[in-house]
Amino acid sequence: MLSALGLKSDIINAIKNPDWSIIDYDLSWLNQQNNGALTINDANYPPQLKEIADPPPVLFVRGNPALLSLPQIAIVGSRNPSAIGKETAFNFAKTLSHYGFVITSGMALGIDAASHQGALSVNGYTIAVAGTGLDRVYPARHKELATEIVNTGVMISEFTPGTSAKANHFPRRNRIISGLCQGLLVVEAAKQSGSLITARMALEQNREVFAIPGSIHNPLARGCNALIREGAKLVETTQDILEELNQYNQQDVKFPPLAMQSTLDLEQQTLLNRVMFSPTSIDNLVEITGESVEVISSMLLILELQGHIEATAGGCYMRVK
Repeated sequence: MLSALGLKSDIINAIKNPDWSIIDYDLSWLNQQNNGALTINDANYPPQLKEIADPPPVLFVRGNPALLSLPQIAIVGSRNPSAIGKETAFNFAKTLSHYGFVITSGMALGIDAASHQGALSVNGYTIAVAGTGLDRVYPARHKELATEIVNTGVMISEFTPGTSAKANHFPRRNRIISGLCQGLLVVEAAKQSGSLITARMALEQNREVFAIPGSIHNPLARGCNALIREGAKLVETTQDILEELNQYNQQDVKFPPLAMQSTLDLEQQTLLNRVMFSPTSIDNLVEITGESVEVISSMLLILELQGHIEATAGGCYMRVK
C-alpha cells in the first residue's frame, strides 16, 4: 500500500520500523513549556504559508503560534553587512513594527539579527525561522536573542528536534520566510547570495519584493541593484513599503509619520500597534496580548472614539491612522 503511494523503499522501511528513541526525544521536547507543533490542518497553521507550492506538513514551534497568521514583513540580507546596512535593517524593522507588522527573518548573523533586534527594541513581534531543530540555536552566539524571541514572539522550524545545521536546510528555510510574509525586504546582498534565492522564491510565491539600492562600487549592493533591475520595488524609506502594500491591498489608507501617531498611553499604543490596516478580530487581539475581552473592548472603544480605528463587519476593527 505504501509503495502504491510512490514512497521509496528506505522511507517505507523507516515508517514500518521507526527509531523509538528519536520519537521519545521529540515527545519529551514537545512536553516542555512554550514548545509545540502545528500540522497543516491545525487552526493556527498560517494560511499564507498554505498558499506556497510545497508548504511544510508540520511546523515545530517555540513561543506564540498566533503571531504566524498576522501580517508580516520579512527582512533578509548579508551575514557580513556594513555598519550602515545593520543600522538600516534595525531601523526599518523598528519602524515597520510601529505600524503593526510582525518582522520575520532567519536569525542568521548580520541583517537577520539586526532585523529581529529592531522589532524587539520597540516591543514589537518577531518571528525567527530556523534551519535546525528548535532544541538548538544556530548560530550558537544567538542564544540570548533566541530567548528574547521566544519570550515575546515565536521561533519555528520544519525540522524535528535534534536536527543539526546543514547547508541544504537553509534554502528550504528560506521558502518559509518568504511564504509567511506579505512583502520581503532585501537590505544588503552580494550578487550570489542566499538572500537573492529568498527574494526569487518570494516572487514565485506572488509576494511583494523590496530592495534598498546602493553604490555600484559596493559589492554588498550588487544583489539589491540586480533585484531592482528585475522588477523589485526600490525602497528608500518605510513609507515606500507601506504605500506599496496599501495599494496592493486596495485600501485607501494614509500612513502617518510616527511622530503624529498618538498621545495615547503605553497600553493603548501597544494595542493600536496590533490592530492591522485590515479587519482584526477581538479574539485575535485577546490571544496575542493575553488581556481579557473586557480590557481589550474598553481600549478599542477609546481608540475608536479618538479616530485611530473603526469597526468593521463581523465584530472586527481596522486601523485607519
